[in-house]
Amino acid sequence: MICSLAVIARPTNAHVDYVTDPTAETRDAITFVRETLSDPINAVLVGSVAIGLSVGLVLYLRFRPRVRDIEVLRARLATYDDLIPWMLRLSLGLPLVGAGFQGYLFAPVDSLRFEPTALPLLRLALIGVGFCILFGLGTRIVTTVGTLLYLFALTVSPDTLLALEYLPGFVALFVLGGGRPSADDILLQIASTEGTIYGRIDPVHYLKAFLDDLTEPYRAYVPTVLRFGLGVSFIFLGVTQKLGAPARSLAVVEKYSLTAVVPVDPNLWVLGAGVAEAAVGLALIAGLLTRATAFVAFLLFTTTLFGLPDDPVLAHVTLFGMASALVTLGAGPLSLDQYLGESRSRDRDGVPTSD
Repeated sequence: MICSLAVIARPTNAHVDYVTDPTAETRDAITFVRETLSDPINAVLVGSVAIGLSVGLVLYLRFRPRVRDIEVLRARLATYDDLIPWMLRLSLGLPLVGAGFQGYLFAPVDSLRFEPTALPLLRLALIGVGFCILFGLGTRIVTTVGTLLYLFALTVSPDTLLALEYLPGFVALFVLGGGRPSADDILLQIASTEGTIYGRIDPVHYLKAFLDDLTEPYRAYVPTVLRFGLGVSFIFLGVTQKLGAPARSLAVVEKYSLTAVVPVDPNLWVLGAGVAEAAVGLALIAGLLTRATAFVAFLLFTTTLFGLPDDPVLAHVTLFGMASALVTLGAGPLSLDQYLGESRSRDRDGVPTSD
């Protein structure tokens, strides 16, 4: 699947655009992979890592050892599910406010930049939506506005796909609502209390209660939405940024002397980074070891921020928030984790399983 995506992916301005010259020469992804693996040392290293990870995964899934520490961690994380709306609001609202003040549409690349003085209404819209999401004020309404702004940005430039994580974030926040703490929760309490002045003049917040009931059956699928969204983002960035634009990625390796951190061939650095991001994306979509995979994603973002000091922090805030939410929530429905968990329960209860 990764090779197929590499074939169809055009070289795009991805996150490397933040730290390299976008006019740099591009190279064919398949040729790059073939040339990299034609080096025997590279081939042995890639093969050894692939075999080691595969064997480790198979052994883990076969025996599925029970570690008390991990079980306690999962139980504790499950108590934080009411904080997910707040986490998502922070991870969506902060970069939107930053985008409005700095003058770009979602992704800080040249094709999405605009002069704030030239489009003041657009700037105000981004800032307003961002602040309302942060405060949890009219959350579902402003989330809908944010979704429309993102779709508008897609018509301006396909580079908006670099910020693809906004869409599942908006969808998840629409389903969950503002949560607690939020202005919506406070105003709803005041509006629904008999005898309050605010309750007589603002019937809008009764709509929140109606939407809460309407979206309740879909809340269980929030982890699924976040998994798919974050997974697709990882695959897109890994394939188009690393494998689809190896020349620019090699420039990043050279610019920051990354081979001094991990002493391997620069081509192998780029190949490894691209395949790692795509593999993390595939694991998230499949819902395999979701919490661990999301934690790995979190580490990848952190490494990027410390390793590439020119990379804008706001470009990663939404990804950080979604990865944190998945660490908290786990895989949710339609995942291998759910299937394996049910299978393990059947095994423990003595019921025959299909695997």
